[in-house]
Amino acid sequence: MRTPSGARPRAASPVSPVGANVSGASGRKEAAVGFDANEYREASLAGWEEAAAGWRRQREAIDALGMPVARWMLDAAAPAAGERVLELAAGNGEIGLMAARMVGEAGSVIVSDQAEAMVAAARERGAELGVENVEFRVLGGEWIDLPLASVQVVLCRWGYMLMADPAAALAETRRVLAPGGRLALAVWDGIQENPWAALPGAVLLERGLVEPPNPGVPGPFALGDAERVRGLLAGAGFAEIDVQALEVTRRQGSFEEFWQSTLDISRGFHDAVMSQRESEIEEIRQALAARLEPFTSSDGGLEIPGRTLVASASA
Repeated sequence: MRTPSGARPRAASPVSPVGANVSGASGRKEAAVGFDANEYREASLAGWEEAAAGWRRQREAIDALGMPVARWMLDAAAPAAGERVLELAAGNGEIGLMAARMVGEAGSVIVSDQAEAMVAAARERGAELGVENVEFRVLGGEWIDLPLASVQVVLCRWGYMLMADPAAALAETRRVLAPGGRLALAVWDGIQENPWAALPGAVLLERGLVEPPNPGVPGPFALGDAERVRGLLAGAGFAEIDVQALEVTRRQGSFEEFWQSTLDISRGFHDAVMSQRESEIEEIRQALAARLEPFTSSDGGLEIPGRTLVASASA
């Protein structure tokens, strides 16, 4: 993948058009040859610290895309009054802040992310909403700095597929859940089910600006297989496992809005595009606009389909 001079490739965003598509039924899939998990973790953290500003700017668009998923997860996990909830890989903290209303004053929520800047964005949003029963913490998904059996609910939307070792992350999730606790998660289905991501990725791939997806490495579509998700959950010791597919739609008011949103949300797309000459950037824009024409209405708005996997399980 080409990057600006001296820069390392970015770890993928959960809504990035640049990512691996991994399938398979086993609970654990071998990492790709040459994959350095620790180097990936460092790059991922650095990328998320830089991406936080764009996620702040695009909060409304991200919330709109993810709201059906948030509702499904909260219905499945059903946080109750007085319970303690943990949100992992929270980004702007939307789901945790919604859960805070459900658990009430007697309950509490920990909204967490590995990146300080993301936690700051979530804290800012919590202050805007006047939420008081929420703690904002820097926590990683693979090593959760919480005691054994200390929460009743864990929520993680579009996070596990980006972790270097999702099996370890789910085992940690199981460890911090109290007996009978509930997990609700979402990961993207295969990239072929998500043209909002596949089409930008295809334009970059055709121009040699990104490498083909590498099976076995983390990425937005790395867990896009229901049987693999089910196997990972079972391997981590979860019971009452339910995995479903949920249709979503990415709506944008114009192609320009889609373009800017994608640059803001996806560091991989941003770096691959913005490292090019202005003339080539314009060619990429035109090529992508043409690919998105089937999803463009007469008034210029876009409605692009997508599909995510959602899952619930009990400890």
